[in-house]
Amino acid sequence: MNFKLISNLKPKGDQPKAIKQLSHNLKSGVKNQVLLGVTGSGKTFTMASVIEKIQKPTLVISPNKTLAAQLYQEFKEFFPNNAVHYFVSYYDYYQPEAYIPQSDTYIEKDAKINEEIDRLRHAAVQDVTLKKDVIVVASVSCIYNIGSPKNYENISLEIKLKQGIKRKSFLGLLTNLQYQRNDIDFKPGTFRVRGDIIEIYIVTGEKILRIEFSEDRIYEISETKPGLGQKYKSAGTKLKLFPAHFWVTPQDKLEIAIGNIKLELEEKLKELKREKKLLEAERLEQRTNYDLEMLRETGWCHGIENYSSHMEFRKPGQAPFSLVDYFGYFNPEGFLMFIDESHISIPQVKAMAVQDKIRKETLIDFGFRLPSAIDNRPLTFSEFAKRQKQTIYVSATPADFEKQKSEKNIVEQLIRPTGLLEPSIEIKKTKNQIKGLIGEIKKEVKKKQRVLVVTLTKRLAEEISDYLIERGIKTQYLHSEVKTLERPEILKNLREGKYDVLVGINLLREGIDLPEVALVVILDADKEGFLRNKTTLIQTMGRAARHPEGRIILYADKITQSMQLAIKEINRRRKIQEDYNKKHKITPKAIIKDIRDWGFSKK
Repeated sequence: MNFKLISNLKPKGDQPKAIKQLSHNLKSGVKNQVLLGVTGSGKTFTMASVIEKIQKPTLVISPNKTLAAQLYQEFKEFFPNNAVHYFVSYYDYYQPEAYIPQSDTYIEKDAKINEEIDRLRHAAVQDVTLKKDVIVVASVSCIYNIGSPKNYENISLEIKLKQGIKRKSFLGLLTNLQYQRNDIDFKPGTFRVRGDIIEIYIVTGEKILRIEFSEDRIYEISETKPGLGQKYKSAGTKLKLFPAHFWVTPQDKLEIAIGNIKLELEEKLKELKREKKLLEAERLEQRTNYDLEMLRETGWCHGIENYSSHMEFRKPGQAPFSLVDYFGYFNPEGFLMFIDESHISIPQVKAMAVQDKIRKETLIDFGFRLPSAIDNRPLTFSEFAKRQKQTIYVSATPADFEKQKSEKNIVEQLIRPTGLLEPSIEIKKTKNQIKGLIGEIKKEVKKKQRVLVVTLTKRLAEEISDYLIERGIKTQYLHSEVKTLERPEILKNLREGKYDVLVGINLLREGIDLPEVALVVILDADKEGFLRNKTTLIQTMGRAARHPEGRIILYADKITQSMQLAIKEINRRRKIQEDYNKKHKITPKAIIKDIRDWGFSKK
């Protein structure tokens, strides 16, 4: 199926020019481009229009889960008949395994996996494997290792109507795919058996398969939606069943991998004993042998990713397999990549492998992991760059890296379809700023408009939120400790008016689409640094650019260079917009955007 963009929107402002230029460059083979689009200029619609024109599988990388969720919702609306997926880290809470030698403190890996996000990840990978009309919206965690795409494809189980196979053999194949038998607690990734009927709850959670046997042959294949009490209907004559876990290895290769792990263990134990590190040797031997026993018995163990280089027969130092590799492997003719808010996403990608290596080296040195565990890692930046095909960097404030990579192919989108201008800016002294803040909030609440308050720390965000609530103002805070799937719900509640004020830190900077927000207040605007540099200030100010009465208040006792540069750039853009509106006799009007659910369950 081809990509078909469905929307009542028509390209306006700078969108027609941007769509035409970006698409032309892609068709001409240009590898790197920048879409420099101001807040509210309709960058997502431009991206969707380019996808429809180019007709290639597309990976959209976002710097965090909140923005990824917003983009996922928008692309699902633009492409209701195509495969649109969400791929982010499945941890609600994650404490990586670590060791602190100075205090002899071992910190065991502690994580809480969100099962719904895990199902969404599997659904994304399966459709990348099977379809060409696929869009995956991912966070930067998509550069982490998820196992070999070749193994994933080869171990998948093809089920055919009238296929000759014994029921017992079929159950063995299901177990090899890491599906677990559970006749009582039937959930995604499990199967149950009732006589000659096997029911399989697909790991994506989307459907339940029923396989009926008769005389050592598959007699019928049917399916139903879970939880709706619907009757089973035919699932066709052929389908593919993918593993319930990543890093699943075919049985014949698993034995070889286990042998290689044992050899590495023996070598490392000899080294530790030579160095008189007897405690480390004992620790490593116990842990590894336990994992090997689990692998022999079940084909899987907790922390299996630490043995992934053996499972995939990768050489030491060889790059792991990430979602980006799946796009490349299953689309040798090429795929399209958008890197959203690239001024943040690119530095994140650059830093991830370095940080991971430092932590793993300590674990290896003190006998908590084998040396090969270091190859369970994210892609390095150079490895990531080699896997990029055609890329569009999307940002209101692209960094020098993206500009240099794209050379002359920088497409500006400064004019909004609505004619809205950049917000006005006011600087106020910090003395009595909280009292002043309350007064400004009350003005907006009277007009049924929303307010964002941006602080420097999580603690201050929570304290200000509590203070405003005590004074009868409907307020909520938003920062990195708020659970992944709760963040979109908080933003939805702000838009609906359940809250009038949202207090946050850097999660309120890039891309958050809140047309009801008329005022953005930046506290401590003169505290020069990462959260108050030119780029961050421009991005934060952009949260008020979707409202015709949008304004910014900067609380500061001095004007820093970053403030000066940010204000200058905002005023430059505003002048271009005013001139365009005057020339084309355009009156700015508010953005009307439906408030919809984000496509996730409320669990």
